[in-house]
Amino acid sequence: MKIKWSWVDSAAKRDKAARDILKAPVIGVDTEYDSFRYFREKLCLLQINSGTCSYIFDPLASLDISFLGEVFACGKTVKVIHAGDNDIRILKRDYDFSFNRIFDTHRAASLLGCRQLSLSALIRQFLAIDFEKQKKLQRSRWENRPLTEEQLHYAAQDTVFLIDLYRKLHADLDQAGLLEAAAAGFEDIASVSWHEKIINRQGYRHIQGFNSLTMEARERLKRLYLWRFNKGKNINRALFMIISDQELLQISRTGEPTLVSLITSAGLSQDKVHRYGSELLDILKERPST
Repeated sequence: MKIKWSWVDSAAKRDKAARDILKAPVIGVDTEYDSFRYFREKLCLLQINSGTCSYIFDPLASLDISFLGEVFACGKTVKVIHAGDNDIRILKRDYDFSFNRIFDTHRAASLLGCRQLSLSALIRQFLAIDFEKQKKLQRSRWENRPLTEEQLHYAAQDTVFLIDLYRKLHADLDQAGLLEAAAAGFEDIASVSWHEKIINRQGYRHIQGFNSLTMEARERLKRLYLWRFNKGKNINRALFMIISDQELLQISRTGEPTLVSLITSAGLSQDKVHRYGSELLDILKERPST
């Protein structure tokens, strides 16, 4: 499938994209972010389709894209997204954008009674276009630069049919008398906001193997669990990538904590012991509060 897209990583490219986007009455919007490896989702790409081209903005290039604030807030420009509430949360968090006149194709199709709500399914159903994306690219390291042509093509695909899909869904909503209900739902999506993760302080009790621990080991696991959460928050790293649940469990069983025992008894890698060993030992040597 031939797709016209442009990689926007410089001020000159940004200005060219802005001229096209600012005059478009309807735009398609999508993002690529990494929520797997980071404590907080990391925005890696922002895709805007103007109707003639899919512009792929690089949020990691220190570009001033404040002009998009005018576009997103404008009550005349339709912003078409697909299940885009989390995209909106992240864009609000990172750029303090506000959003008006959102049209979410996922929400619209749900109101129309559709059961298959993936973007590819809706494109097949409403536009009669066979649309499939390569699943192997879904977990791409989107923060890595340079991105490949294959990755950029993949990123552009999600916005290519959004405008045509919007027009078809809007017409069907109108015919079904559902425009008012849809508009209320879209306003709810536009009003979402991002919130920091909070710890479930009883979460350590749900780690497999917890019931086999002694009371002292349970207390150690509790402290280790809290430490891992705060560590992930401070360094913006996914918790499982710091120390896994089962590693926490094994560490809590360590009777005589030393850097060596963290490797031999708890099974930590040398890299993890190098990164976190001293902190772990401090936690293990703490006396429980009474």
